[in-house]
Amino acid sequence: LELNFRLFFLLLFSKFDLVYAVDLDTLLPGRAVSFLRKKTCVFDAHEYFTEVPELTDRPFSKRIWEVAASLAIPGVKHAITVCGSLSQVFEARYGVRFEVIRNVPFSLKSNSKSEKPDQPFVLIYQGALNEGRGLESSILAMKQLSGAELWICGEGDLSDELRLLVKQTGLDDSVKFLGKLAPDELVLVTQQAHLGLNLLENKGLNYYYSLANKAFDYMQAGIPSLNMAFPEYVLINQEFDVFVLLEELEPGKIAEAVIRLRSDKASYERLAVNARKAALVLNWEKESVKLKAFFKAI
Repeated sequence: LELNFRLFFLLLFSKFDLVYAVDLDTLLPGRAVSFLRKKTCVFDAHEYFTEVPELTDRPFSKRIWEVAASLAIPGVKHAITVCGSLSQVFEARYGVRFEVIRNVPFSLKSNSKSEKPDQPFVLIYQGALNEGRGLESSILAMKQLSGAELWICGEGDLSDELRLLVKQTGLDDSVKFLGKLAPDELVLVTQQAHLGLNLLENKGLNYYYSLANKAFDYMQAGIPSLNMAFPEYVLINQEFDVFVLLEELEPGKIAEAVIRLRSDKASYERLAVNARKAALVLNWEKESVKLKAFFKAI
């Protein structure tokens, strides 16, 4: 509430041509001031805000945001979001058309095949260490994966809890916490891994309809990745065949998928080759053309 009031008055007395409201928590003041000052307002929905895990068990707070959404989103003339599934959901719910601009990375100068030793077989997770990212299950899966390592790149709310879990399960030799890495450094580390992890728990529709940027980062690094069989990943896999998809998130299923892929070198190589091909299409150089066209139309 304080943020919205502060933002309203900040915008009211600022010079600008356009308000670019990122997610629902900035849209109300953005729309209000743009209406009062007869300026353009663009809404960029990075996620299904009313369905984030942080609101799942807080019905009162969730209801407040649902009311805010019902007040602010209908009538928006210029809107974008990160994937087709969310675009369809938002249009059906609020009657607003959302242009899809995917959160894809810049192309790497080289995503050619990089030689790496068969052992250890390295699984990598990059991103925030937060609730619902499947990190606990990924760590526990390492108990069944001999000759493999899990590299965890990033920090977050669960940093201490996950380190404690590794210590309690005796997996110190198998799970490495690399902490926060600069983007260029993260790219180099990811290229040394064999398989990327992007395993979201089905905690609300926000995760179910998500399309995480790390899935594309793994493609740019030229490695396959393990993802949940959620709608966006299924669609991308139908077109590019770059993912191993899991129907349920639990340590045994993760371990089975890794063992199967690791033992089938032909399948692994097919996915890796396809990842490098997909990276030539799913990159910011191509996606940014859509964003420029969106603003040119405005």
